[in-house]
Amino acid sequence: MTTTRLAFLAADTEAAKVARDRLVALYGDAEPEKADAIVVLGGDGFMLETQHRFLGKNRPVYGMNRGSVGFLMNDYREDGLSERIARAQAAVLHPLRMHAETMQGGVAEALAINEVSLLREQRQAAKIRILVDGRVRLDELVCDGVLVATPAGSTAYNLSAHGPIVPLSANLLPLTPISAFRPRRWRGALLPASSVVTFEVLEAEKRPVAAVADYTEVRDVARVTVAEDRSVSLTMLFDPDHSLSERIIAEQFTV
Repeated sequence: MTTTRLAFLAADTEAAKVARDRLVALYGDAEPEKADAIVVLGGDGFMLETQHRFLGKNRPVYGMNRGSVGFLMNDYREDGLSERIARAQAAVLHPLRMHAETMQGGVAEALAINEVSLLREQRQAAKIRILVDGRVRLDELVCDGVLVATPAGSTAYNLSAHGPIVPLSANLLPLTPISAFRPRRWRGALLPASSVVTFEVLEAEKRPVAAVADYTEVRDVARVTVAEDRSVSLTMLFDPDHSLSERIIAEQFTV
């Protein structure tokens, strides 16, 4: 891809702001809606925030790490940035769409780039029934919570909950319990990306549950449906020697 117009967005940290000022002085600064690529300076959290901001517009986004972990970011270097972006590999991702129905009869929808998670709100464990494509697969999961992750999000909360890492090309969605109490040995499942996952909260008044799509939270849910939304795309750019697919593979060998 040929890039002549770059837009620079920085997280609210000193390191990110200084980096933005230096890069703008070198390359100029276009409006994000008119730029050939958006350069994000910060960490993974700010990358997700930026992707949510431009969801549906499919603006190519190239991140450079001015944060901590930086799993979704490229290394920070000021020289040759236009050439790096021109050589970058594109990873096209599709978010999950959460449709949540509350105990009060309300309905909320949100998109998740990493995962949709259900979490108990109080001291008692949640009780959740799990359906896949309308078929009951687990009649009752007693747990702290459960989540569905995208392949890109499989290395985030999903991995911390001991879920599997999924390559981008696998077309699979990890379904992972969080501190499962019954059935104690259930470790989750890998589902086709076309699956529609429905969670029904049992004893919802006694054991209230919140649903979270990335950082959009809906409390006191009764029923939550999650499916990949292929009508929405987001494009992330990575240096050829450090692609997102390679990072996901490498993460599986990290000890």
